[in-house]
Amino acid sequence: MKATKRTMGISYAIRDMLLPARELEKQGHEIIKLHIGDPNKFDFETPKHVRDALCAAVEKCDNGYEESEGNVELRKALIEKERLQNDLHVGLDDVIITNGVTESIQMICAATIDPGDEALVPGPSYSSYLEFPKFFGGKAVTYRTIEEEGWQPDIDDLRRKITPRTKFITVINPNNPTGAVYSPKVLKQIADLAGEYDLFLISDEIYDLMTFEGEHSSPATLAKDVPVILVNGFSKVDLLPGWRLGYSVFHDQNGRLNEIKEAVQKQLRLRLSANAPCQMAVIEALNHPKDHLEGMRQKLKARGEFAYKRINEIPGLSCTMPQAAFYMFPKIESDHWKTDKDFVLDVLNECHVLVVPGSGFCPVYGKDHF
Repeated sequence: MKATKRTMGISYAIRDMLLPARELEKQGHEIIKLHIGDPNKFDFETPKHVRDALCAAVEKCDNGYEESEGNVELRKALIEKERLQNDLHVGLDDVIITNGVTESIQMICAATIDPGDEALVPGPSYSSYLEFPKFFGGKAVTYRTIEEEGWQPDIDDLRRKITPRTKFITVINPNNPTGAVYSPKVLKQIADLAGEYDLFLISDEIYDLMTFEGEHSSPATLAKDVPVILVNGFSKVDLLPGWRLGYSVFHDQNGRLNEIKEAVQKQLRLRLSANAPCQMAVIEALNHPKDHLEGMRQKLKARGEFAYKRINEIPGLSCTMPQAAFYMFPKIESDHWKTDKDFVLDVLNECHVLVVPGSGFCPVYGKDHF
């Protein structure tokens, strides 16, 4: 029996590379896995007060279904977080809880992308932003980010790629996979461009508090009346990737996203609810000082500086210095390998280190990187 074309066409390079790695593990080799941004796989640990809060929620029998839009107290806490951090003023109906940021992306694309539609995403980009538009019959169009300028978006290239079929512009800041932090000037230019062409923005801010060079700015703060759907979650900053909790905030002063928000809410009801006890527990994460963050930033900065120095000392490789998160995006300058995937497989087979080919993040602006 045949599966659908839309599912057989899915590609997710971050996890697809696990298949050859598992074959080596079956042969007894230990693989160093640098392919995924899972802090808990390394030396970062979920804060104890958050773990205790989850145990308490389970013991209190907070184990039934939650509201489809999410726990009310959690959404109120997120409203306060966004007010204090980004000076956003939104209501309870503007905040929804999802099973990770990935579900937010999926639902927004389902609500906005019809066959033939286009979504503008940065190149390179986190794989879900490339795949979900295609899954719903549309197309992800990548706009250039400039490696020589620290992977800042190319505004002229972005403008050239807006068409009558474009539905939204995606911003991932801080960026996965480059580790770049976009400047307020560039973010304002992107927001102005969206307003000029009557588009909305998706702003992925999952790494917002993980900058170690420069400061994070939210496009929603700079966008004035341009509609922005801010997506964020608890996997990275709060070290809870396995809990699969994310959220979306609809910043929409003039109600232009009302129908899209309703379409997302229908999907929320269709899948019942996100994890109930985990929602109760992350309220504690929001209301408690994030004492672990400074140490995390210091570790990430030191490791980024070390990797930057060592990679640039290797003949045939180069790299820009990351500014945030767990990522850097080295360039393969040697012509020894035909493709970046060949390079990655060679590193896996010879060194037993798993990384991701850059073309998996964008076949145009990610190729010849890893």
